[in-house]
Amino acid sequence: MSRTLLLLTILLFPTLLSAQLVNIESKRMQTDSVRFALNADFSFSHTNNDGSQVNQVDAALTTQLKSKDLRKIYFFLGNYKLIDSGEKNLENAWFLHGRFNYKVSELLRLESFVQGQYNQLLIVEQRNLLGAGLRVKWVDKERFSGYAGNSYMYEVEYSDRAGTTNYHHRNSTYLTLSYTAESNKFSVTNTVYYQPLYRDLGDYRILEQFRLNLPLSKWLSVFTLYNYYFDSKTPLNTEEYTSNLNLGIGIRF
Repeated sequence: MSRTLLLLTILLFPTLLSAQLVNIESKRMQTDSVRFALNADFSFSHTNNDGSQVNQVDAALTTQLKSKDLRKIYFFLGNYKLIDSGEKNLENAWFLHGRFNYKVSELLRLESFVQGQYNQLLIVEQRNLLGAGLRVKWVDKERFSGYAGNSYMYEVEYSDRAGTTNYHHRNSTYLTLSYTAESNKFSVTNTVYYQPLYRDLGDYRILEQFRLNLPLSKWLSVFTLYNYYFDSKTPLNTEEYTSNLNLGIGIRF
């Protein structure tokens, strides 16, 4: 029964399983001149199937604060997920990210960030990091927009399965491009992250995320989201990859 519940968990909630590298680009809040924004969600569910009980807790918080001159942005993102079958946790994961963005010009931003994450199902159960770098708006057209960024990161990785704690100096480069059709009937966004170690370029991580959004009305849309994650060298000296395809419905008021 536990194996069946675990399989259902993987099928229903694939995103967190590939969360060793999180696409922060997709989490940014585009609020223009709005100085403060906050989104928060919390849910709890309890299921009892012939005595087999499953509890699930989901919580998410995203908030953003801009300075009066709109040149400084303080951004925070956090989420937590727990799935408990009664016998043991099928999933226990949390993610915290804080970021400061300073607008130097219309094209250039400076950024610094700190991040912590934990997922008991991954080989690297916990990763903590901090970093700083540049963000450039390399495409600014009516229908096209694109950003590129490069940052230095110092990270600490814990793996109970491998019995290791690793301290790394890593580079992070990302490239994102978005297109919205003139008819506004669809939009697409593709983001690629590449994160090699400075001392060993053969030790790297890649994340690609593609999103297709189809608005049905001003407040309702359907979307397709594809994620691919690859780690060339885990603490067990193995390669690791995950991929998932999500179909969903979005509501915006």
